[in-house]
Amino acid sequence: MNAMRVIRGKSGTNQEGTSAHNRRVMVDALRLNGKLSRADLARASGLTKQAVSNIIDDMEKEGLVVSLAAVRNGRGQPSTPYRLVPEGAFAIGLQIDRHITRVIAVNLIGTVLVRAEANLPPGGPANGARVILDLIQQVRTELAGIAEHSEQRLVGLCVAMPGPFGLAPDNGDQWMIDDQWMMAAWQNFPLLETLAAGTGLEVALQNDAAACATAERMVGAAHGIDHAVCLYVGYGIGAGLILNGELYTGGNGNAGEIGMALLPPTVRRPEQSSLEHRASLASLYQHLNADPADPDLHERLTLLVRKNDPAIASWIDAAAEELRWGVQLIETIFDPQTVILCSGAPEALTRRIFDAIHPLLPSIADRPGRTLPRLQLGMTDPWSVALGAAAEPISRAFDPRFSAILKTHAKAAG
Repeated sequence: MNAMRVIRGKSGTNQEGTSAHNRRVMVDALRLNGKLSRADLARASGLTKQAVSNIIDDMEKEGLVVSLAAVRNGRGQPSTPYRLVPEGAFAIGLQIDRHITRVIAVNLIGTVLVRAEANLPPGGPANGARVILDLIQQVRTELAGIAEHSEQRLVGLCVAMPGPFGLAPDNGDQWMIDDQWMMAAWQNFPLLETLAAGTGLEVALQNDAAACATAERMVGAAHGIDHAVCLYVGYGIGAGLILNGELYTGGNGNAGEIGMALLPPTVRRPEQSSLEHRASLASLYQHLNADPADPDLHERLTLLVRKNDPAIASWIDAAAEELRWGVQLIETIFDPQTVILCSGAPEALTRRIFDAIHPLLPSIADRPGRTLPRLQLGMTDPWSVALGAAAEPISRAFDPRFSAILKTHAKAAG
């Protein structure tokens, strides 16, 4: 291997009781760098060569890594690089939104293998749960036809849906039930229990912004970045927080609900309202009097943007003004290396929003020596939330999490 090569990776630990963490460090380093020798892995992780060799031997037996042809560098001994085996693990991601559900299956490195979508029927979760379970089974059947041992290597299922979570009213606050930006019926339904019983998989829950951040971290603009915030413009607005290389969800899973931040009245909007009421796709649909369940809506929005339609242009200008403030707020509070704008909206629309947000407001992030832009464009794909949901079980099973080390030592001390 080239001695001058920069190898990205997290540190392992040679303390006892941390072998699971060190395995995750190996997976993370191979995902970030593509292929590495045992010596490279030892340098990247800080582990002893013997510790690395033991872990790699075990992972090779389990079908998680594979050796490649030996490489000779200079006069030294040839080194054998290793890479991840994509078929070493699989996961399912599920997105539930107001009118539609999407399911994606990915492999260990985040490649999408199968995807399917269906409209949600009227009647809420009582009727929608059966549609979702059938769609998941359809994806699993197709996946089994592609990868023979996929069922034995499924590490879990994650659901992504709009937050905030846990705010269901019990004191007559009917506005929470009726508010179009919330999904109180689904949140009050025993969704995770229903899915776990119907699929036999371990099930987790994320909000849609966190899922988009997970996708960006695994295969997108946040790949290899330790501190990034994904500003997600969907039916609502949220921020997915990647802090110290890990997704931060908060005490109740509601971290990053920036769309609920209240904004003061303006000349355009004389009433006080939240950010998402002014700059989300829901506000655009209301502005255009469009039906969000219209299957041709994406194509219609793209056409309006390309025609520079006055109605959509005026909304973009107004929304960008609010989102510009949102970017400055994120930078001030979280000090990320970069903010990533991502959305389920058509790419043409998201790019127009991105361009209109500039120039950015002055902030602590506006300093010399930056290696990343303050704001960059991320995923603009309606499937990105489902992709992030699918990436979450892979992350949960294989990514280094220093909180796990703390729990390990706490148990040992007890």
